[in-house]
Amino acid sequence: MIYIDPPYNTGNDHFIYPDRFSESREDYLSRIGDKDETGLMTREGLFRKNSKDGGHYHSNWLSMMYPRLFLARNLLRDDGVIFVSIDDNEVHNIRLLMNEVFGEENFVAQFVWKARKFSDTRSINNVSTDHEYLLSYSKIYEFSLRGAGRDESKFSNPDGDARGVWMSRSILGLATKDQRPNLHYDIVDPSTGKLFPPNAATGWRYSQSKMKELIIDGRILFPSKSNGRPREKKFRGEMKSEQISFRSIIEDTHTADGTKEMRSLFHAEIFAFPKPYTLIKNFVDQSTSKDNQDIILDFFAGSCTTAHAVLELNREDGGNRKFICVQLPEKCDENTEAYKAGYSTIAEIGKERIRRVIRKISDDQSGKLDLDGRAASQDLGFKVFKLRESNFKIWRTAIETEEDLVAQMQQHLEPLDEHAKIEDILYELLLKAGVPLTADIRAEEGFLLANNGEIALALERADEDVIKKILAMKPQKVFTLDRLFKQNDKLKTNTALQMKDAGIEFKVI
Repeated sequence: MIYIDPPYNTGNDHFIYPDRFSESREDYLSRIGDKDETGLMTREGLFRKNSKDGGHYHSNWLSMMYPRLFLARNLLRDDGVIFVSIDDNEVHNIRLLMNEVFGEENFVAQFVWKARKFSDTRSINNVSTDHEYLLSYSKIYEFSLRGAGRDESKFSNPDGDARGVWMSRSILGLATKDQRPNLHYDIVDPSTGKLFPPNAATGWRYSQSKMKELIIDGRILFPSKSNGRPREKKFRGEMKSEQISFRSIIEDTHTADGTKEMRSLFHAEIFAFPKPYTLIKNFVDQSTSKDNQDIILDFFAGSCTTAHAVLELNREDGGNRKFICVQLPEKCDENTEAYKAGYSTIAEIGKERIRRVIRKISDDQSGKLDLDGRAASQDLGFKVFKLRESNFKIWRTAIETEEDLVAQMQQHLEPLDEHAKIEDILYELLLKAGVPLTADIRAEEGFLLANNGEIALALERADEDVIKKILAMKPQKVFTLDRLFKQNDKLKTNTALQMKDAGIEFKVI
């Protein structure tokens, strides 16, 4: 599942991704070089305001969204679904855009969320816009939400009916007499003889013969009050489905709830207008399985509400869902409470929120037992990665002279960047090997084992003792650095032969 809450293009947004498809490569490289002393891109280099006065007001926003939605579709599993928060400014355009990217046939729903709990008295036209939208598309058309659970409090058995608890429902129909004349007739209460004529606009739900059967079977409730209408008894035990349809109008949580959630975690107004985690949690619950290690991605992460939602839902149902949150290190304005509290970027707020949610869940679970009497447990770990240049030197292909070629070959005698760290090298090699970043990593004496022992990495030593220990572990692949052999070609050759005899893929970098 993917959930995103992109900029709404209100006319005051400084786009996080100001793509300029008309600029030259040189201009682009010059712009992205605008960084401050900490290595973060400056606001001038990373952001630009998209004013409504501009001639490309909508196209700027759509040009930013299109490639990201296209990539999002590719990242979804075949049974995956995406939810996009948006408001009136671009809802019409993004629906057309998503029809193009995902296919109109894969449209799931356009949910209306009552974001504002109280009316906005500041409105210029005296209209309080209380709602926002969530657009949902699947990757394949067969997708459907799980549905909401039935409200069991609506069922009771006040008359002691042997068929069990029941609820009453309307028996009004949906057609006029001209449309369905067979549904327009008088119902007679057999106990009192009172007549109940049909509503001229709706008629009854059932034909007259079917209604007689229901009356004989004691399934029609007749009112004691003179202005009442007959209703039907629906027995809980006869309902085939445990679920009812998920409503397209969401009214039970509001933006103010998101603000309260952040305040309870940080004891300050750290982030403006965060989505309430309960809103996202409901959609995660509707779209994922608790037992399949489903991944929920949010690449407009902000304060990491999505991570909060996943952690809370896992706590509630014992699920093993995972989250990936992506956020640029957008700098916090120096006048904000976040900056004053020590958070220089929005990404730092998100990381700290996850830590505090985990700490709270851990404290709540401390000493508790599950249904089997075991200590309650939940995977509460998470990793943080920053996108950066490769740890390995890049081979330049645009070489014009023999001297340049010789110079580059000399430079690549040592392929690693001089500032490369062991941990960074480790994760880059794992990514290149197709191993997920969540793979387990275990430190052994002189080397590392990753992905349940599938891969061994000797990144600090490559002597006979380390090689012997690695062979004893019988990994499928081994990575090491050429410089660790210290020009001992005999040891390197013997190691390669030993690995080959053991059926281990051996790579020297």
